[in-house]
Amino acid sequence: MNLVKRGAFALLSSAVLAAPTTSLAEVGFGKPGEKVDLVVGYQPYYTESWSGVVINGKELWKKYLPKGSTAKFEIGLQGSVIVGKLLGEKNHLGYMGDMPAIVSTTKYKKVDIRIVAVLGTSRQQCNVFLVKNDAPQFKNGMEAVKWMDGKLVAAPKGACTDRFGRWAFEQAGIKPKKYLNMNIEVITSSFKNNKLDAAVIWEPTASKIQRAGIARRAASGESFEGIEGGDAGFLVMLNELVQTRPDIHKGWLEAELDAQLFLADLKNANDVARMADEQTEGIPRKTLWASLYGKNPRAIGGGPNKVTYDFVVNEKVEGLIKAATKFLHEQKVVPSETLRQEAVMDQVARQVMEARGLKSPIGFAKEQDASAYKE
Repeated sequence: MNLVKRGAFALLSSAVLAAPTTSLAEVGFGKPGEKVDLVVGYQPYYTESWSGVVINGKELWKKYLPKGSTAKFEIGLQGSVIVGKLLGEKNHLGYMGDMPAIVSTTKYKKVDIRIVAVLGTSRQQCNVFLVKNDAPQFKNGMEAVKWMDGKLVAAPKGACTDRFGRWAFEQAGIKPKKYLNMNIEVITSSFKNNKLDAAVIWEPTASKIQRAGIARRAASGESFEGIEGGDAGFLVMLNELVQTRPDIHKGWLEAELDAQLFLADLKNANDVARMADEQTEGIPRKTLWASLYGKNPRAIGGGPNKVTYDFVVNEKVEGLIKAATKFLHEQKVVPSETLRQEAVMDQVARQVMEARGLKSPIGFAKEQDASAYKE
């Protein structure tokens, strides 16, 4: 493996490598019906996982967990951080993107972690291309990516941005001069200092940079054909919690379903932005709203569905998992190009969904005109 590939997944893998080499003692979640104290790793700085923001902000878990239970929400700036805490059994549930979720399920000899529900899928969340302000005006997203041939391009590698970016380069038939591993802070400063031509990042950071005039949005997964242009967010859970507390497993999924339905109801859009604002720092509320509900022209990768709330692993999500796992295997991050059968455990999610007379997808976060936003 060359040095570029060797460094590509350093952040994603660091939490895994730091985990103990032997199985940890069981945490102990009590017996069904007893109160439970949960620690939830979530990402309010990742728009596709905002069902966690809604559950936290509205305390939806209180409706479904035994009386006296608690839920402590801990912010992880990237999914890899939450994976590390799950492997150390310091988090019990985790909200994250497809790449870290898949990796987490492959470490079962240390701590067994399962995917129990789908937070959402999108072609505009973890796959947004930005270009420097003095770049040419492009007719469409494909033309924008072709312009990146021989240019300086960056992404937070080891995340869904990286997989999408590499795939988009292949679709456009180009090769950047350098494909740099940068976190979102360095990407922002590099655009400000005119030291970067383009980058691929996730929401709401993409909207933050775009709306601040630091760089221009130029393309997204909507600019390409093929399932690889999409991404997914997942809810993962310690299998010990799944097995010993089926009441908690089901109860949390009931709250998760409530949250996704709330997100998909456009009359709640401003309330969602308020909750996201209360749980983040440094991002204007209108920008947070725009990351999930704002409209962008088709020429720069806009599209009617900002997020699709699938809730369970349907055929589309299964295809995304297969594509992401294959990519991770090619990069020598996971041991096989397919996940073990037990990695995805969405049977209870299906029961919860069907009990309410719903089918997947259960709803959509639709784009809206800016006039729909209210303080």
